[in-house]
Amino acid sequence: MGESAEELRRDIEETRYGLTDTLDAIGDRVSPGRVIERRKNRMVQGVQSVRDRVMGSASDVRGSVSGGTSTALDTVRDTPDMVRSQTQGSPVAAGAIAFGVGFLVAAILPPSQPEQRAAESLMDKAEPLKDELASAGREIAEGVKGVAQDAVEEVKSTAVDSKTAVTDTVHESVDATKTTSQDAAAAVKGQATSSTA
Repeated sequence: MGESAEELRRDIEETRYGLTDTLDAIGDRVSPGRVIERRKNRMVQGVQSVRDRVMGSASDVRGSVSGGTSTALDTVRDTPDMVRSQTQGSPVAAGAIAFGVGFLVAAILPPSQPEQRAAESLMDKAEPLKDELASAGREIAEGVKGVAQDAVEEVKSTAVDSKTAVTDTVHESVDATKTTSQDAAAAVKGQATSSTA
């Protein structure tokens, strides 16, 4: 009990400030908005990582494009080799390039009579598929909706659990502060009694 009343008050204040910082940190950690933000950031980083692994980074593509632009004739001659080298290990890029080439060829050449008949026949046959695809889309949307609702419920549950934990911590801190204050008051009274005797 060698501490003075002033030292005890200072200790109580320091404990109180420390508890405030701790409670603020806990509140930030369990805030539903912050939980959702952290999960969203993790998901975006994961998608970015997968995309970079499949397609390569933008600097890889830029470097290979700038290296192959010497002359128009060389570029035309080297295009198949460049496409092959750039799309190795990149199925998305290969598909996009093939689609672009096909689109250019289709735009240049007019459709023939058999192509027009085939397109009309295909449209007639595709009409029932349109309804099936719309139905499948609605089912997928319902499935995603269920997952989203589950995620919201999980966040709510986490928030409630966190609120309970914070409330318990606050109550424990208040009790500890009261006990410390009572001990300090008793010590001051004890010192006052011993100094008057």
